[in-house]
Amino acid sequence: MPGVGSRGPQLAPASRARRCRLHCTANAGGGTPVAKNSILVVGGTGTLGRQVVRKALDEGYEVRCIVKPRMNPADFLRDWGATTVQADLTDPTSLPATLVGISAIIDCATARPEESTQKVDWEGKVALIQCAQAMGIKRYMFMSIFNCDKHPEVPLMNIKAATEQYLAATALDYTVLRLCGFHQAVIGNYAVPILEDRKVWGTNDDSRTAYMDTQDIARLTLAALRNDACNRRTLTLAGPAAYTTKEVIEKCENLSDSRAQVSTVPTWLLKGTRGLLRGADWAKDAADRLAFAEVLAGNEAWTAPMEETYALLGVDPASITSLDDYLQEYFTRIMKKLKQVGATADRTNFYV
Repeated sequence: MPGVGSRGPQLAPASRARRCRLHCTANAGGGTPVAKNSILVVGGTGTLGRQVVRKALDEGYEVRCIVKPRMNPADFLRDWGATTVQADLTDPTSLPATLVGISAIIDCATARPEESTQKVDWEGKVALIQCAQAMGIKRYMFMSIFNCDKHPEVPLMNIKAATEQYLAATALDYTVLRLCGFHQAVIGNYAVPILEDRKVWGTNDDSRTAYMDTQDIARLTLAALRNDACNRRTLTLAGPAAYTTKEVIEKCENLSDSRAQVSTVPTWLLKGTRGLLRGADWAKDAADRLAFAEVLAGNEAWTAPMEETYALLGVDPASITSLDDYLQEYFTRIMKKLKQVGATADRTNFYV
C-alpha cells in the first residue's frame, strides 16, 4: 500500500483489524432476507452526504445514517425519514451493528478539519470495508477525489487512492466516484464573503475546476447504485464547464453588484508555509491541508468528459445544473431577501 512519507496510510494494526473481523462475523449470521433498497450512508450530515440521504429517501430507499455522538445533532436526518445509529469510524467495534439489514453502503465521509485523516479516512474506511465483506454487503459506493492517484504527495489524495486500491482487491461490487468540486463550496468560499464584505482568498494561478451541484452528484450516485454496469468501475463526475478562481469571483461580483476584497496568496507561499508547518508535530494536519491547496493552485484542469458517463447512467446532460445557473438562482434569492429587509451597504444580515 502506498505511503506519503511519514504521514502515509498505515494499515490498522493486525489485532485491531482482526477484532473488527471477529465482530463482523459474529453479527453476520442470520438467514433474514435483506431488503435491496436498504442503504447505509456514511457522512450523512456533510455537504454531499445530506443530499444523498434526501435523494435516496425521495426515491423510496430505506436510509440509515451513521452519526457520531456530538454536540451538533442530526435531527434533520430523522425529520426527513432516515434512521440514525451512533457509531464512529475510529472505533471499529461500533461498525458491525450499523450494517445489519443493509444491502449497500454509500460512503461520503471524510475527516473534519479537527480530525485525523489517517484514523478516519484510512483506518476507519479499511475497518468499514472489512465489515462490509464479512457481512455480505452487496454494493459499496466510495466518494473519492479527481486525479487522487497522481498526487501521492498530498496525504488525503494518497489515502483516497490507497482506499481505491484496497477496494479493488476485495470481492465487493464497488463503484468509485471521483469528484472535482461542489457548487456549494463556491458559495461558502466566495459568494458569502463578498456579500459580507469580507476578504476573499485566491491564488495567482490558472487552475480550473468543473464544479457540480451536490444534488446532481447525489442523483448520479443513486443512478450508479442501480446500474450493474457500474460495478467495479471508477467514474469521474465533473460539471459542464471549468472555471478559474478569478472567473468565479468575477461572477459573484457581477451577480451581487459588489466588489470583492481579494487577497491573493502566491503558490510559492503555500509551499513555503507547508514546509514550515511540517516541521512541527502540532501543525502536521494543517500542513497536510496546505498540500491539497498546492494541488488546487497548480495550474491543473479539474474536469473530465462526461458524455459516456451520462449515457451509462441514463442522465440527460441538460438536466445538470451549471455553475452560472446555480449562482444566478442563489443571488436572485439573496438579493430579493436583502430588499425585503431593507439592507443597503451593510450586507451582514442577508441570512435574515
